[in-house]
Amino acid sequence: MAKDEKPEQNEKHAGGRPSCYRETYQEQVYKLALLGATDKELADFFDVCEATINEWKKVFPEFSESIKRGKIQADVEVAEKLFHRATGYTHPEEKIFCHDGKIVRAATTKHYPPDTGAAFIWLKNRRMWTDRTDFTSGGEKIVPQIVTYADATKKQVKESNDDTK
Repeated sequence: MAKDEKPEQNEKHAGGRPSCYRETYQEQVYKLALLGATDKELADFFDVCEATINEWKKVFPEFSESIKRGKIQADVEVAEKLFHRATGYTHPEEKIFCHDGKIVRAATTKHYPPDTGAAFIWLKNRRMWTDRTDFTSGGEKIVPQIVTYADATKKQVKESNDDTK
């Protein structure tokens, strides 16, 4: 090709450093994503900079898809475990005892009651609950009132007496 001629559309630009990306990285990046690896950690693993990982995601769609699949699978497994923890669960277990110098094995069922902390996290993430209370309305601060059961009952009795008069 002469100096004045431009390369045809189907010709690749021959300049630049060749990529060190390998197809085997797809499986490796999937497994790393399952473990919750960040882009920085992926870059460290493959001994490249984080910008290279971002470039590989753009240039090699299968690489990007492997990361997405791994992250989704990891999120599903964590959500499932969090749900079980939030709602309580049971599982079979074997207890081992020493009775009169003999080892005794007994099949039992271990029960874990619901965990309110896990339930709150689940609801916070799934139902957009918040752990903050906003006591403002239209720029004006609302002061929360604490009403005891006794106070509420007295108010109801008073209102019912007023209605009968």
